[in-house]
Amino acid sequence: MAMSSLRRRKVIFQSFSNLCGYVGRVAYATKRTIDFGQPTSLSHPELVGEDEITPGIATDEYISRRKRLLELLPEKSLAIIASASVKMMTDVVPYPFRQDADFLYITGCLQPGGIAVLSEECGLCMFMPDPDPHDAIWQGQVAGVEAALEFFKADKAFPLSAMHKILPQMMRQASRLFHNVKTASPSYTEMEPFIKASFNNKVKDLSAYTHELQWIKSASELKLMRTSASIACQSLLQTMLLSRIFPEESKLSAKVEYECKMRGAQRMAFNPVVGGGVNGSVIHYSRNDQKIRAGDLVLMDVGCEFHGYLSDLTRTWPPCGSFSPAQEILYSLILETNKECLKLCRPGISLQQIHNYSVKMLRRGLKEIGVLNDEVSHLYHQLNPTSIGHYLGMDIHDCAMINNDRPLEPGVVITIEPGVYIPSSYDGPERYCGIGIRIEDEVLITETGHEVLTGSMPKEIQHIKSLLNYTHGEASEASDLITAFN
Repeated sequence: MAMSSLRRRKVIFQSFSNLCGYVGRVAYATKRTIDFGQPTSLSHPELVGEDEITPGIATDEYISRRKRLLELLPEKSLAIIASASVKMMTDVVPYPFRQDADFLYITGCLQPGGIAVLSEECGLCMFMPDPDPHDAIWQGQVAGVEAALEFFKADKAFPLSAMHKILPQMMRQASRLFHNVKTASPSYTEMEPFIKASFNNKVKDLSAYTHELQWIKSASELKLMRTSASIACQSLLQTMLLSRIFPEESKLSAKVEYECKMRGAQRMAFNPVVGGGVNGSVIHYSRNDQKIRAGDLVLMDVGCEFHGYLSDLTRTWPPCGSFSPAQEILYSLILETNKECLKLCRPGISLQQIHNYSVKMLRRGLKEIGVLNDEVSHLYHQLNPTSIGHYLGMDIHDCAMINNDRPLEPGVVITIEPGVYIPSSYDGPERYCGIGIRIEDEVLITETGHEVLTGSMPKEIQHIKSLLNYTHGEASEASDLITAFN
């Protein structure tokens, strides 16, 4: 490291320490670290561009996010964002770590243990985990103070062990404190200035502001989301083809996860829902341990994560290759509702308005086929207690602080997922009992209307039948469909 660079950092540190009433030392590495605990353009040039912090998202975009957040916050506010904590499977075995969306959105840092602080006075200040040679042997390199300054482009950075001397003064100088309630850490919530501010009702949830920023996706984010959706579609298509040979929930779950990861996904967005037969009527079914009986439908709700951005889609089909008359009637109703709701997706309409329209369609349709006695029956909510959709992005139920009544804008991504879930114990026509059907698509709102990001995944009855029966006399049509959908 050049002496001028080292001297510059010491001047920055000394100035900030004097401001906060703290004088101390911080050690800096004298050798450039190639891997800052996560992929960089030096360690993973095939993933990360020279101007990027995370794959697909440039340094300038991260800096812009911080600037826009400060513009939204009240004057003299201090935002505190903790990274997600490590969750343990056993006393020594952690679950795979996933970063909190707000912390990742602002910093680009993928590791646990850090605290980010943002204010007009100090810019982005990052408190990074103290280096531990023992941990490095067992877990590998992690990002520290140097990475915060050089790679994440923080304005100031300190070891986490110095936070108890620096952060309280920053809190006292702020008129209001904002923090991410979901990842709140005792390391700062138990500090005296935080407790005092909370007692005086001057501590608020930061999510209302971060969700506002995350609601409309940038061009870079949409590129990642399109890729995530494409991976999920291709993987689910391959799983659908396998289902005729191996109609078992566990194998279909394993297949779709394998296909997603082989196509570049880092992880699944959630544990796949693979509900065969009556299990499909359990909305968030997750056991995935039953064999699918001949003649039953299978409902698969899947999604994957591609460099921080998620996909989410559902398809329902008969692994045996043909729908029963009752299944086809119900499926056609859900498909029609899905397609009609997609037509409504455009700027100016709200998710709630689309939901209300879907409820009217499904109530009317279920009455016509005899599942409901009338269109206003209270039993409808037992058969479909879900919303027509949700926002999607860095989280599955993204931007939860944004109301569903809000008019949609270009750049917002939503799901459209009508369904019906009829338990086997339902007091209605027996031919419909024990059937669960959902058809979910991922939709980008555009200037002129919408783009279905999962549009390559077949959902028409004839397409599904052709794909599943390609070894039984329809090979040519099925081959053409597989090529088209991939």
